[in-house]
Amino acid sequence: MRGFIAAVDAVNRRLGRAAMYIIFVMMAVLLWSTISKASSQPSLWTLEVAQFCMIAYFFIGGPYAIQMGSHVRMDLFYDNWSVRRKAITDALTVFCLMVYLVVLLWGGISSTAYSLGYFGSEPLGFFADLMFGDGQVGTMERSRTIWRPYLWPIKTLMCLGILLMLLQAMSELCKDILRLRGEEV
Repeated sequence: MRGFIAAVDAVNRRLGRAAMYIIFVMMAVLLWSTISKASSQPSLWTLEVAQFCMIAYFFIGGPYAIQMGSHVRMDLFYDNWSVRRKAITDALTVFCLMVYLVVLLWGGISSTAYSLGYFGSEPLGFFADLMFGDGQVGTMERSRTIWRPYLWPIKTLMCLGILLMLLQAMSELCKDILRLRGEEV
């Protein structure tokens, strides 16, 4: 269990630290958008690239935020609780988060399969077929804006981020279990 915690925490720490710099990329894109609009030559791609940067920032940085405990918490009562009571409460909330993330991941996988041109009801089978060379990509989904980028790369990144959040939630649940056993984390 400790090996799993260490591995997941290390991966999410590195990715989260790298994801922090995506905000500067987004700021540069928005600055370029402002400058190009001021010079009466607006760029077609800046809004969506800024949105994609924000998605990457959120989904790749999310697991790191879970790891650091940076999400909103009601500290009015929580700070005065014992370690055991905190661990029980955290374990329950992390379990609820895990259920939500599993549903979100399933929807993300279905949406990613759709963006690759699969319109059936078994997206995992579609991806398995793709991995083994039996599947075929259909007409790929594109954005409806004038720039029309393909959507599968950002949807794939979202699925990866959700999976990393799920793994980090499992790591946090393992930490809470260790705390309930009285072990040092």
